Amino acid sequence: MVKASSELEQAALDLLLERDVTIEEIAELVYDLQTPYLPNLTMENCIDNVHAVLRKREIQNAILTGIELDILAEKKLLSSPLQEIIENDEGLFGIDEILALAIVNVYGSIGLTNFGYLDKLKPKVINRLDTHKDDNEVNTFLDDIVGAIAAAAASRIAHANPTESSKKPTNPLG
Repeated sequence: MVKASSELEQAALDLLLERDVTIEEIAELVYDLQTPYLPNLTMENCIDNVHAVLRKREIQNAILTGIELDILAEKKLLSSPLQEIIENDEGLFGIDEILALAIVNVYGSIGLTNFGYLDKLKPKVINRLDTHKDDNEVNTFLDDIVGAIAAAAASRIAHANPTESSKKPTNPLG
């Protein structure tokens, strides 16, 4: 287990775990995004890159803000109509995606395309969060935050391997 380098990072990690999201689940998304380009990629490398993304203060702030809004909506502590919009994850709200884009923008345009891909497909943990059935659980921001962290970590890997990442994938997803 990687030790958090700051109290803010630890708070962000704790909130993700409290919301039943593990670093390994996020790393699985990273692995799926990057193995078509880098067949020798390991889960360990993906986990390391997720942690590297989580060390950035802007990302910690986005995690804390988004999850707090989900929690406030669960407790019905937001004013109407924002309460209903977040509680129901209304499709035209879009602020949840804007917060996620703040995360991926740290890693350039590849982060944007990675996020768009994950947001459209909603694989694995993102799907679980997006389709929650617990009547008290709100993950309007969390599913996008998780996708953005994965997209950012995948982008970080791509930036570290520019020659390989620009090749056609060996095993395209989808």
